[in-house]
Amino acid sequence: MKVRIAVTGIGVVSSAGIGIEAFWNSLLNGVPGNGFSIEDFDPLPFFAGNAKEARRADRFQQLALAATHEAITQAGDFIMDPSAVGSMIGTGVGGLGTLENQVKVLLDKGPRRVSPFLVPMMMANAASASVSMRYGLQGPCETIVTACAAGTHSIGRAAELIRSGKVKAMVAGGAEATLTPIGTQGFLNMTAVSNEGISRPFDTQRDGFMQSEGAGVLILEEWDHAVSRGADVLAEFLGSGSTADAHHITAPAPGGNGAVRCMEMALNDAGLVPANIGQINAHGTSTPLNDAAEAHAISRVFGGSMPYVTGTKGVTGHSLGAAGALEAVAVVLSILNETIPKTHGTTEIDPEFEDLNLVYSDSISWSPEPTISNSFGFGGHNGSIVIGPA
Repeated sequence: MKVRIAVTGIGVVSSAGIGIEAFWNSLLNGVPGNGFSIEDFDPLPFFAGNAKEARRADRFQQLALAATHEAITQAGDFIMDPSAVGSMIGTGVGGLGTLENQVKVLLDKGPRRVSPFLVPMMMANAASASVSMRYGLQGPCETIVTACAAGTHSIGRAAELIRSGKVKAMVAGGAEATLTPIGTQGFLNMTAVSNEGISRPFDTQRDGFMQSEGAGVLILEEWDHAVSRGADVLAEFLGSGSTADAHHITAPAPGGNGAVRCMEMALNDAGLVPANIGQINAHGTSTPLNDAAEAHAISRVFGGSMPYVTGTKGVTGHSLGAAGALEAVAVVLSILNETIPKTHGTTEIDPEFEDLNLVYSDSISWSPEPTISNSFGFGGHNGSIVIGPA
């Protein structure tokens, strides 16, 4: 019999809000005034007030620790045996800001002025390692780097570790901070970013995403472990899928073939059929090719059942390796609040996707059912997870 997995804590730091309350408010009401960058974020409290330690952490690492703090605070005392709890925080890029700053130091001041903390600050595993050290987690401490699918893959792999019996709980999610001059210009030059400054998933006028930053974290626990300590179970993790397009470094496979297999794998892992799914949190990047591939894949998998579809990147922007984790948090909040937030930014759904049951005119009330959340990344990485009501 498959081991059940409880979600007992969630945490988020996003341009759409710091903390789950502000985040949910933005999902309902739209992009906050600061746009797609995180403003007024103070990392100091998450380093026990140690300013020197905070300065020696890249921004993506700082965001991960803040989201983890909120999730762990909500989950309560789940670290009964530190050797049975691990961390898995994915990222697409890692410490880009640190690397960019130190390249400038090298050019302006010479090689001897390059920080000795460059490598530990820029390494992609810095967030997972920091979480492990901050909370004394002695179980697996790993990092998945699969571009925009990293957050989703991390949650799926963390759940597999629990199911395998190797751990009782995992801190899982994703973090990203690439709003740097180089990071921003790279996406602009590849014409992936919206010229209109708006992300509008599946809209007939979509022309790209809005780059953002953030971190999302879930506390996953073996079900009996959570119940035995009287935890408040927020939702249940049901299954995951991971496939590769094996097609192109940036473009999705024609017809969404890789996405189709990924969603089918996640459903099979969850022991569900398409008709059991009540909501899809789409990857919905707002780029012409990716939205088309995902819409076609959804249609192929779900056919006549067509659950509600929503895309949160209209509010959050695209935070790359953190995106799937932010969207997993959004799914849990959608279940808890019995509401599916509308797809902000979208006003006219592309006629090519007319059978897509997209929620975009207004948010709707619903009776929570299992929800599938999709993430698709450069390199042909596909990730899907299924989360249901507790």
